[in-house]
Amino acid sequence: MKSRETLVRLKRFQVDEKRRRVAQIEAMIAEFERMAGDLDREIANEERKAGISDPANFAYPTFAKAARGRRDNLLNSAAELRDQLEEARSHLEIAFEELKKVELLEDRTKQIERAEVAAREQVEMDRIGSRLAYARA
Repeated sequence: MKSRETLVRLKRFQVDEKRRRVAQIEAMIAEFERMAGDLDREIANEERKAGISDPANFAYPTFAKAARGRRDNLLNSAAELRDQLEEARSHLEIAFEELKKVELLEDRTKQIERAEVAAREQVEMDRIGSRLAYARA
């Protein structure tokens, strides 16, 4: 009995850990995309100031080139994190299914134990009823 309760707690902990991991990756993706958006705005402002929007132009602003590189790195990192996110979600789904199986097993075990207790109590009540009926006769 104790080992099943421990197993249920362990599975719940694993599900919680996997949920935290998914949330952490989602937050990182959102942050990278926000930062890339900020860089896009800075690049657009720099290009507008310089009047040059072609990165191949020799007079293209150095800041805009560097910001493009940082933005591209952030977007690549976000794409890599999306792959990790899919994997983390898959692991979460598996952990959740395992938890449900263990919880169902625990519920069935408790139902069986309750039925056994009820059956023992009924046998005892029948014995008491038989004694009382025998004593009255």
